Amino acid sequence: MGLRNEHDKVKLPIFTLIMKIAPVVRKAVLKDIDEELEDMQYWLSRPPAERMAAVTKLISKDLAPGQRMDKTFVVKRKLHP
Repeated sequence: MGLRNEHDKVKLPIFTLIMKIAPVVRKAVLKDIDEELEDMQYWLSRPPAERMAAVTKLISKDLAPGQRMDKTFVVKRKLHP
């Protein structure tokens, strides 16, 4: 017997469709956490193409459609911590 319409399809329980994500827990004293250093180390560990893609995505979020980034002012700084 064939399906007559989309309502005849078998419905799976929602819990079978949700991905299981393992929680990540790190306990530390707040004043001892240096997120800026950790962020810098993470991004320096990524390939240059991935870093450029992330920067481009962040910049494009703030631009209006069709607007281009103003490159007349560029800040250069050393990327090593």
